[in-house]
Amino acid sequence: MSQPPPSDTLIYAYIFAISVAVTIVVYIFRGVGILSFIPGGILLLLILLSIATGIIYGVQKTKRY
Repeated sequence: MSQPPPSDTLIYAYIFAISVAVTIVVYIFRGVGILSFIPGGILLLLILLSIATGIIYGVQKTKRY
């Protein structure tokens, strides 16, 4: 049997988790000095992306169908 397609909430949860994970990894690597060539603006954009996807996920999770 085929599995049903994932719901929108699950897709937004994956996007949120991936954006937070990438932001944390870049933040830690930049602090250690491995990714020191990345400008602070890119890190700021990653943080804003994480916040935006978190808000979208929260709104989608509380949405009634």
